[in-house]
Amino acid sequence: MKNLFVKIAAVGLLMLVPAIAQAAEGYSTANVNMRAGPSTRYPAVAVIPAGSSVEIRGCLSDVNWCDVEFYGGRGWVSGQYVQALYQQRRVYVGPQYYRPLGIPMIRFSVDNYWDRYYRNRDFYRDRDRWSRGPDYYYRDRDNRDRDRNNRDRDRDWRDRDGRGQDRDRDRNRDWRDDNRRDDRRDNDRRVFDCRPGDPSCDP
Repeated sequence: MKNLFVKIAAVGLLMLVPAIAQAAEGYSTANVNMRAGPSTRYPAVAVIPAGSSVEIRGCLSDVNWCDVEFYGGRGWVSGQYVQALYQQRRVYVGPQYYRPLGIPMIRFSVDNYWDRYYRNRDFYRDRDRWSRGPDYYYRDRDNRDRDRNNRDRDRDWRDRDGRGQDRDRDRNRDWRDDNRRDDRRDNDRRVFDCRPGDPSCDP
């Protein structure tokens, strides 16, 4: 009885292996970026030259993006840039062809996928922000850039204002000094120009 259960389990596993290992051969139709996720906003990890062969490991059901393998690397390519051979002709990979081509429908998770394939990439350190989605990542990055620009603008304004106040103080000091010099010059001229008995010199 025990041997019967072992045999049934082994047969079950053998039946699952082809489903797990399913992949279809595809061809890139253009020089296309293979990306770290199913969107053009995810980082590019490689460029697949036009006409190159790729293994399609699975595609998403809700958007036409597929997980592909290219020269041992893994990444995502839009189905509109991948063709596969179906009934003696090449067709663009789309949801209507997933089942006939033997392409499994899969899900994407930044955490699992990046842990498996991108640990040595620079963008991996931002995985927590990317895991919220590329739109969140870019919105967060844009907000940080905007905050930094505002801080720089405020600092520039303060620096400019500080220099402006210094310039105003210098200008006022120069004006006062000029007036004092003019007063002294007038007094000196009055003393020098006055002759005894000159009525214009009387105080």
